[in-house]
Amino acid sequence: MYQDMENWMEIRRRVLVEGISKRQILRETGMHWTTLEKILAQSEPPGYCQAKPRFKPKIGPWLGRIETILNADKELPRKQRHTAKRLFERLREEGYKGGYTTVKQSVREHERFGREVFVPLTHRPGEAQVDFGEALARIGGELRKVKFFVMSLPYSDLMFVMAFERECTETFWEGHVRAFDYYRGVPNRITYDNSKIAISQILGAHERKLTRGFLQLKSHYLFDHHFCRVRRANEKGVVEGSVKYARQNFMVPVPQAPDLETLNELLWEACWEDGLRTLRGRARTKHALLNEERSSFLALPPALFPACRLASTAASSLSLVRFDDNDYSVPVAYAHRPIVVKGFMTRIELCHKGQIVAEHQRIWRKGQISFEPVHYLSLLERKPGALDYARPLEGWALPECFATLRRHLELELEDGAGTREYIGVLRLLEKHPLADLKCAVEKGLKLRAHRLAAIAQFLLPREERRPATFNLEGREHLRGVNVAAPDLTAYHGLLGKGGVA
Repeated sequence: MYQDMENWMEIRRRVLVEGISKRQILRETGMHWTTLEKILAQSEPPGYCQAKPRFKPKIGPWLGRIETILNADKELPRKQRHTAKRLFERLREEGYKGGYTTVKQSVREHERFGREVFVPLTHRPGEAQVDFGEALARIGGELRKVKFFVMSLPYSDLMFVMAFERECTETFWEGHVRAFDYYRGVPNRITYDNSKIAISQILGAHERKLTRGFLQLKSHYLFDHHFCRVRRANEKGVVEGSVKYARQNFMVPVPQAPDLETLNELLWEACWEDGLRTLRGRARTKHALLNEERSSFLALPPALFPACRLASTAASSLSLVRFDDNDYSVPVAYAHRPIVVKGFMTRIELCHKGQIVAEHQRIWRKGQISFEPVHYLSLLERKPGALDYARPLEGWALPECFATLRRHLELELEDGAGTREYIGVLRLLEKHPLADLKCAVEKGLKLRAHRLAAIAQFLLPREERRPATFNLEGREHLRGVNVAAPDLTAYHGLLGKGGVA
């Protein structure tokens, strides 16, 4: 190529600068007249230019059919679209006589030139985009998938990331609450995909019927919403990139943490450090851009949004309440009674007539049961024979002193009275912490006071005895009273006569 360019330049210089005739150049080089005219007209070789598309006698008549099939594939799931091999087999069944390579090249050209082209968008301050991602994490030594919530601000490119056990209404709410607290404000417009958490029905290109849960969130924070068109994730391309960036930078290698709370602390620190970066083409860090952008935010409401899902149900005959396909116990006094469940991200509150009657740590795996042994003690007191077979008490780790106390009570009292007395001692846990009851039981064993009444007495608070002091406050008239010192002469006289001191 270099040699051709050098000859091209030399011929142009000799003719156009030195004035050598074109006939002389043609005699020396033997080239055609039209080639010389092309050299003199252009400063460098133009390369090969095909005048018209090359005729394809075998695949040509089938190109329209190939394009129709591939365009129809865009409406199907990616895993059920035609491969080049399957398309070739289908065309052969329809009469195609060419080879597989030609079909494969046609598919490749269609994919290369059929890609959609997007318009660059302007990102105004105060706008946000939200999405969920998925990644592996080792939580408590167990490798499992976690969902992580991402809110991204396109103007400042500052992101907030938080991991959850599952993508659901409660975690959707909690992610917003934590993100707004992180940004210290509420974006005035947030873009979402068409998640069932936020919309219950798609009515048109931009019309959506919103879920009650999403309306509750909007009513509290008063932001405006925007939903992408179906299969148009590019409309929230910033957060799509943030999800990918968070997975590749915050979760590689696979993060390890004893629990999700610790993992989220690590993610919070990673987001904060990422905010110290300066974007290409910007003179300030992401945090500095957020300070500028915050003037476009809505103010945080005075009250925190209650990120809990409510459900009305009733306790079963086993004193269990079902929520999110898991069972949670309540005291047996509330069996068969209506219960309102408040499902938070980390805990479950069970309420009856506005009062919290039980609280459990939330279970995210399906089909599990959370028992609180204390809830069943009043029932076991009436049925002491079931104490050793009660499922709610399985695995209940009590201090060793409780087993010792039970042995003493069952030896001292007959006909199951000792077991019933022991259950009565356990019922003290309904009002007192385990640590306090443990100290009372140990004291009872030391003093050989094994009965319920004695253990209960040891739990009563001790009043401090303070010496009585006389206070003149409010008795100002007594300040002028002088009390004479006592005369001890008579006392000494008694001692001299044999009195006793």
